Amino acid sequence: MSLIHILSSTDRPNSNALKVSKYVEQYLAKKADTKIFSLMDYPFEDIVGGKYGNTPDSVKEFNRELLSADGFLFVIPEYNGGFPGVLKFFYDYLPFPDALEMKPVSLIGEAAGAFGALRPVEQFEQLLKYRKAYIYPERMFIQRVNDTFDPESGLSNKMLQKLLMSQLDGFPDFVEQVKNLDVSVDA
Repeated sequence: MSLIHILSSTDRPNSNALKVSKYVEQYLAKKADTKIFSLMDYPFEDIVGGKYGNTPDSVKEFNRELLSADGFLFVIPEYNGGFPGVLKFFYDYLPFPDALEMKPVSLIGEAAGAFGALRPVEQFEQLLKYRKAYIYPERMFIQRVNDTFDPESGLSNKMLQKLLMSQLDGFPDFVEQVKNLDVSVDA
């Protein structure tokens, strides 16, 4: 069974991203070992002032634990037309260049607006491609999250719920397929 880490990609307490992360973790736990990470727990105080090239031990430890997974699911909220700045800080302190290279990644966007964080997810995809991650092609965009998502039952729109379940059903298989590829970052 694969290990999939889910990242709630904001530091806001009680965020919708964390609620969605908890919901998808319960579902994914049927097909994979899972763990939620939240940027609320990221040691941002240790990187204030820019510690690039001298990464603090607390950040190395967070990264080491997070990166120990076989695959990653990012739940990304939309803030001001983009993804949260704290997600970029997190990304910038990942080991370069190999942290996400050849790692399977799935993406869920959530927003109060009508486009369900389409733009932030696509912005973050560009960073993932730069780091040579394998992006799972089924993405989910949860629009009007405050009105359409329930932490217990998921999405109120049956068709959108079906799309979410399809993504969550397929991603663990994708992770297994990538694990079984005969490639190496060191090759």
